[in-house]
Amino acid sequence: MSTRAVVGAKGARRWAGGHPWIFRSDVRDRPDTGAGVVPVHDTRGAFLGHALWSPASEISLRLLDTNPDATIDDAWWHARIAQSHAARAGLRDDVNACRLVHGEGDGLPSLVVDQYDRWLVVQFLSAGLETFREPIVRALLEVAGPEAILARNDAAVRTREGLPRVIEAIHGIVPRTVEVREHAVRYLAAPHDGQKTGAFLDQRENRLLAGRVARGRALDCFAYHGSFALHLARGATHVRAVDASAEALARGRENAALNGCANIDWVEADVFDLLRAELRGGARYDTIVLDPPAFAKNRASLHGALRGYHDINVHALRLLAPGGALFTASCSYHVTKPLFLEMLQGAAADAHRRVTLLALTGQPGDHPEILTIPETGYLKGALLRAD
Repeated sequence: MSTRAVVGAKGARRWAGGHPWIFRSDVRDRPDTGAGVVPVHDTRGAFLGHALWSPASEISLRLLDTNPDATIDDAWWHARIAQSHAARAGLRDDVNACRLVHGEGDGLPSLVVDQYDRWLVVQFLSAGLETFREPIVRALLEVAGPEAILARNDAAVRTREGLPRVIEAIHGIVPRTVEVREHAVRYLAAPHDGQKTGAFLDQRENRLLAGRVARGRALDCFAYHGSFALHLARGATHVRAVDASAEALARGRENAALNGCANIDWVEADVFDLLRAELRGGARYDTIVLDPPAFAKNRASLHGALRGYHDINVHALRLLAPGGALFTASCSYHVTKPLFLEMLQGAAADAHRRVTLLALTGQPGDHPEILTIPETGYLKGALLRAD
């Protein structure tokens, strides 16, 4: 029985180039063991590293440590998680929710840990990682000291790993809703059934930026629970928050009441239809936010996604009053930064507006983007002014 993996030159080059994944097609000799951790060698027998092994996954190996003397045990997980936790120390002065572990971005591939006040929500996104659930949970309890931990293991990627999709309590009881403090704004996260692990923590700094420039009449498109709208309401005279989900808007109204915001209207509508109707009616807005869901779920859908991004940005630019500000974003990994900017250039031209790029933004520091791992950096944002 072989307990090691042997990879070809292409896989070895990926690791040498700083990317932690090796795909099934690059594995020459597969371990005869189940999911877990295995040593990895090249075809000449040279040791390359210790990796998480997922037998059923297209991503077969995920690099953990290149030290041949390393032991992937409780102490190893504790040290790596403690390092991630310490890196977020300065953030906790202004917020009580953040990402404690950003998977590959923190050298902990396929592990996501989000903190909501005194509670943690975790995701084990590979079969290899799942085998280390107990030492990871122990490390989180020792390092972060949460009251409870919830596993949001309902992500679609777990199916490709041969894992069940479940939501389960793994330590204590996490509340159905948690009040999040985000600078001067508060909102309710939903760890059990909200998007991602309960809220969109990755847009935190972009919401603060949009709030700083907000003025006059504001429009928040794809508002979800109103996190952008709440920041806009602090500077704008009036905000229209638009989403297709009545349930999401109901939570948005709760959040507005929590902040004493009386200047937000909650509109249930398809954003594309509403933007077109507003244009026909001659509406104008001083501040607009476009924070759509990921239009490009995979590479095959990229062309249609770019067309969708282009169309909503053309509509938004045409709706902006002279001197108005638009914050627009894409969370589609396949829409790269160059493609995002190219799309915005085309939208500005087709809207016949002179558009100034005021800021190009990404993810906050608790979602570290590693240059050699493009998948860690999926969020792009731009703050624009239309003359």
